[in-house]
Amino acid sequence: MSKMLGLFVGLLFVGLAASAKFDELFQPSWAMDHFIHEGELLKLKLDNYSGAGFGSKSKYMFGKVTIQLKLVEGDSAGTVTAFYMSSDGPTHNEFDFEFLGNTTGEPYSVQTNVYVNGVGNREQRLNLWFDPTKEFHTYSIFWNQRQVVFEVDGTPIRVHTNLEHKGIPFPKEQAMGVYSSIWNAKDWATQGGRVKTDWSHAPFVATYKDFQIDACACPVPVTSADSAKNCSSSEDKKYWWDEPTLSELNLHQSHQLMWVRANHMVYDYCADTARFPVIPAECVHHRHH
Repeated sequence: MSKMLGLFVGLLFVGLAASAKFDELFQPSWAMDHFIHEGELLKLKLDNYSGAGFGSKSKYMFGKVTIQLKLVEGDSAGTVTAFYMSSDGPTHNEFDFEFLGNTTGEPYSVQTNVYVNGVGNREQRLNLWFDPTKEFHTYSIFWNQRQVVFEVDGTPIRVHTNLEHKGIPFPKEQAMGVYSSIWNAKDWATQGGRVKTDWSHAPFVATYKDFQIDACACPVPVTSADSAKNCSSSEDKKYWWDEPTLSELNLHQSHQLMWVRANHMVYDYCADTARFPVIPAECVHHRHH
């Protein structure tokens, strides 16, 4: 009995991740000369020659990915620092954090987006309630078969709920990599592109630490069906992300999300009737958009 209990407890807490070194989980994707390693810190540099980016060595199904990030200080107008998960191909799924730089003294905003089967256009944008350039803050994406939750310092800022019972597709069959990059998006990032990147303030530097991936790693190549099956709980194995308490936000989290939406959201695609004269189907049904 005690052996069985120990096994169950072990399964329940599978992969409670400690912070990993960058090289254990990730590798540079481009512009290696724009990576700066300083002890436990990783800095990505954007100048008028190039930005930089990295990606995970593995693909994952379900779980949680987390980084601590300190964004570009000072005049960061025109710059975007992105942290996201994505699968491959034209019908890919993707969960995006995009941090949009601004002129000095103006609030940094974060734009989130969700792509399902290659279709995005689900942007939400909010102004952060702190200065993300002064200290490290924690940004996470949690994903299971019921929901995708975007979190900032443990506070949910967005939930994308599984509404397959309403005929709306949900991303749960494609393994996804984890990525981050910094790049020049002068045409749209800051005040709709009216404020351009000022290269006299370059290099623009985003600083990372404490990389965590507590998720189900998928061998490559493997079929989508096998990945989904291997990373879902069964009688033989229990994964923490399938716990019933994680199928939706708890009451406290729901209140946090309501606070974020009421006080900090500046754009929601669900409310953009000029762009979407017919309200997108998931907006009609979502309790927390």
